[in-house]
Amino acid sequence: MRYVPVSLFTALVVKDIFITPDYVVSIAGRAPEMIAAVIVIGIAYWTRSMAISVVLGLGAVFLLAMVV
Repeated sequence: MRYVPVSLFTALVVKDIFITPDYVVSIAGRAPEMIAAVIVIGIAYWTRSMAISVVLGLGAVFLLAMVV
């Protein structure tokens, strides 16, 4: 039961990044989300806080979507 929250969060993130609304696996046009995911992995590893990871991840997606 220790890994249930992590596995659920991973499933949601992977589905959002790699699966299109037509249920096709695609990475085209997903650069901001992928970069933000890598940033959030680092933040989550160092802080061990889900709240900080989510907030900073949302900020990273927002900023990267404007730039990329």
